[in-house]
Amino acid sequence: MPLPVLGAGGWGTALAVNAVRVRSAGAAPVRLWARRPEFAAQLSHERVNAAYLPGVTLPEAVEVVADLGAAVAGADFALVTVPSVGVPELLADLPRTLGVVLCAKGLAPDGGQLSALARDMGFARVAVLSGPNHAEEIGRGLPGATVVASRDEALAHAVQRALMTPGLRVYTSSDVVGVELGGVLKNVMALAAGLSDGLGLGDNAKAALITRGLREMRRYLVALGALEDTVYGLSGLGDLVATATSRHSRNRAAGEAIARGEHPGQGGKVVEGLRTAGLLDAWALAHGHDLPIVRAVARVAAGEWTPQEGITSLMGREARAEHEE
Repeated sequence: MPLPVLGAGGWGTALAVNAVRVRSAGAAPVRLWARRPEFAAQLSHERVNAAYLPGVTLPEAVEVVADLGAAVAGADFALVTVPSVGVPELLADLPRTLGVVLCAKGLAPDGGQLSALARDMGFARVAVLSGPNHAEEIGRGLPGATVVASRDEALAHAVQRALMTPGLRVYTSSDVVGVELGGVLKNVMALAAGLSDGLGLGDNAKAALITRGLREMRRYLVALGALEDTVYGLSGLGDLVATATSRHSRNRAAGEAIARGEHPGQGGKVVEGLRTAGLLDAWALAHGHDLPIVRAVARVAAGEWTPQEGITSLMGREARAEHEE
């Protein structure tokens, strides 16, 4: 069957290129859908997504289309790679019989899970894809691993078969909450790591932020029903390490830019953690959970605190045992 990849940003382009590697000659195409017709025409002609994934050639087996109906025609499921803010609008235009694989690492407008939103909208077959996956590396075929989680085991295995290549190991999971929200929360921790880098606080400080950030991730995810093993897996610890340390990380780079007094955007690319931090902070306050790194990042991102005030808020907390909740 054809494989639609809905969203022609860096991640969507990388997944489309990767999917072609596992398909035999003459197989049904991978269809990369771009919202803007002029952008679709440019990609189709130039075969390089210079704006979002420069240096990676689009194989001829990737069909670039701007018609959403044509993109999903005849498909069993689609990879939804648009930023989280665009997911509700896109889902509204898709047939409910289609399986949807949510690849954005963000929250729904109300602060809930995108997977829950999809089910509420009438989609019976929903999966999430997450892990330490920088598009710049996956697009070039460098070794990596990811996780697809779904309550529908058949859908999870179908996605696994469609995306697993010699360069990308794809694991399955039934823990949708853990896999989806681990990818959400690590973006905030990567912003914190970037703030630390931008302030020149050193390796000790960043290591402490990553370690304590993982503890906040565990606290949040387990409270929402995730498995603790997932927190320490690819979509939790693995994604946190990649996003908090990599030169490819938009969130880490955004934190560094904020610390320097610069605008955090990078060429119009979405920095999911900037929006997510405020939603997670509001959740923690409403439910009585202690997420101090989330709180500091949210307030720095909102301009309520300076980066230095954010660090001071963390370093000035009362003394406690390391594993105290």
